[in-house]
Amino acid sequence: MNFRKYLVLAGVTVFAAAGDSMLSHGMKQTGNISLNHLQGVIFAILNPWVAAGILLLLAFFATYMMALSWADLTYVLPATSLGYVLLALVARFLLHEHVSPLRWFGIALITSGVGFIAGGPELTKHHESPAADAELVAADSREATGVQS
Repeated sequence: MNFRKYLVLAGVTVFAAAGDSMLSHGMKQTGNISLNHLQGVIFAILNPWVAAGILLLLAFFATYMMALSWADLTYVLPATSLGYVLLALVARFLLHEHVSPLRWFGIALITSGVGFIAGGPELTKHHESPAADAELVAADSREATGVQS
């Protein structure tokens, strides 16, 4: 995997953690909202922290889509789960939330799982069956001779 791909995975991780953190901070300032009261939803979206969180989450989705364009979901999702570690650190030290020892243990398990995933291939190689290969060859030869099936 090249540097650009590591950068994309890092972007996914950082954008998700930063976006979620800002969204959380802004929603704590805004208070409870309900879809029954559209004015409250609009007011929440206009909060600068919520708006910044939304923009960062849009950047997360863009980088996530990039990563999925060149790697399997089973590689990208665990590789980006390091965001849980970053998110826990932000929640604990910037948002001053309580993170229990059990949650820290779960985060440690996630981190160790990421280590297992990172050692594997980023994209699964699909091997066609001999029958499928034969059908492709036959279709190519029909196309070359102008015969339609």
